[in-house]
Amino acid sequence: MSKPRSLALPPRTRRYRLTTARGSFAVLDSAPEGARHGTVLLLPGYTGSKEDFIELLGPIAEAGYRAVAVDGRGQHETPGPRGRAAYRRKALALDVVAQASALGDGPVHLLGHSFGGLVARAAAALAPDAFRSLTLLSSGPGRVARPQRIRVRALRGAFALLPKERVWRATRWLDSRGEEPGAGDPQEIVDFLRRRWMLTRIAQLSGAGRLLLSDPDGTAALRALPMPLHLAYGDEETVWPVPDLAAAAALTGAHHSVVVGAGHSPNVSHPRELAERLTAFWAGADPVPGTVRSGAGRNAAEASS
Repeated sequence: MSKPRSLALPPRTRRYRLTTARGSFAVLDSAPEGARHGTVLLLPGYTGSKEDFIELLGPIAEAGYRAVAVDGRGQHETPGPRGRAAYRRKALALDVVAQASALGDGPVHLLGHSFGGLVARAAAALAPDAFRSLTLLSSGPGRVARPQRIRVRALRGAFALLPKERVWRATRWLDSRGEEPGAGDPQEIVDFLRRRWMLTRIAQLSGAGRLLLSDPDGTAALRALPMPLHLAYGDEETVWPVPDLAAAAALTGAHHSVVVGAGHSPNVSHPRELAERLTAFWAGADPVPGTVRSGAGRNAAEASS
């Protein structure tokens, strides 16, 4: 999971519930101070939440983009059903399409971190006209690496045997920096991590885990998307094998960004550098007035350090 370093919101950031045709969703919404170049919808990863993007919201807004981070159904402050069927890929993708529509800004740039990338891919395929571009941040085109599959299976198995509080204590679930949740952090972060865990539905955690374990290779589907595509990750990524991510970028012709020194959560560890890579991609992804949006215009830039 990503562990926020602070819960202090950037300037011009509102916390509220976004009302959509598929229910309301807890969001953090950061507005640029001057002219707006576009709107970005950010989806968090497994065991994560909208707060994973707090450090990234400010730099994105400073670059002239409205940035909206969302808790998906059953995540943190967005309520969700208890049944597992509610957390199938299509249901989650339909939620994202509804969120993009409710923002009222026309097509938006879509970014999914880790598990959020699986959902973002499905949403982009379901309603391509709703999105100006797609960015997969620390998220591959298929299932996670074997060590991560072992951990996810253990977590899902624990839910069948133990109360959620016991699972939280027993798993000693590690964050992207390899630390026990809350280790060396201010008390407000320790309290936040536990509160987020307790509020997140077990059905959501189980359903998301199932997708991470079984997701088929989606390289061909990514290549077929009619929108600019961006694969971004840290060179110390561990959840998906780095060679697989590089291969996916090459095979799809995606814009390709590698953040040196970053692990699974560049949005937390390297927010300003990541924002520079993202905003450069978004600026290049926007169509020239009078042209039709198409995946044919993708920037297949080499990864930079």
